Amino acid sequence: MTPDDLASTVDAETALAHAPPGHKDELRLWLRLLTCTTLVEGEIRTRLRRHFDTTLPRFDLMAALERAKDGMTLGEVSRRMMVSNGNVTGLASRLEAEGLVERRAQPGDRRVQRLRLTAKGRREFARQSAAHEAWIAELLDGLAPEERATLFRLLGRAKLSVRAALTNEETP
Repeated sequence: MTPDDLASTVDAETALAHAPPGHKDELRLWLRLLTCTTLVEGEIRTRLRRHFDTTLPRFDLMAALERAKDGMTLGEVSRRMMVSNGNVTGLASRLEAEGLVERRAQPGDRRVQRLRLTAKGRREFARQSAAHEAWIAELLDGLAPEERATLFRLLGRAKLSVRAALTNEETP
């Protein structure tokens, strides 16, 4: 995203900039988190397309398979990526057609297919993930190491807070 694109982007956080300090702090924090995520994700999508002619969902599927040495079923991938089985099936079919992913029947139940990266898929994912890691480092380079550590710790606490609220919400 170019500086001009950023300048013309009005996000929800910017729309609340006029609110007085202390007013809706939780909402402002959530909007800042969302804005940061949206900016980073948008740039990563653009770079994956430009440098590798691929998409973020394809990258995410390959990342999930890279971490699962024994492969994964479509259902497991679907749950991990939080998308429908239909979405995973389409992604897997396209990656399989390119020789990046293979399907094998699960031992003991031939109806269940396990997805695995092929050797070619592992090599391609290694290229993409190295670039992805460098892009993230570049995008967050404006923060000093101690600032990144503090932000990581605080976001961990925020994550615990959200999980606790969700648990409390589920309790009658």
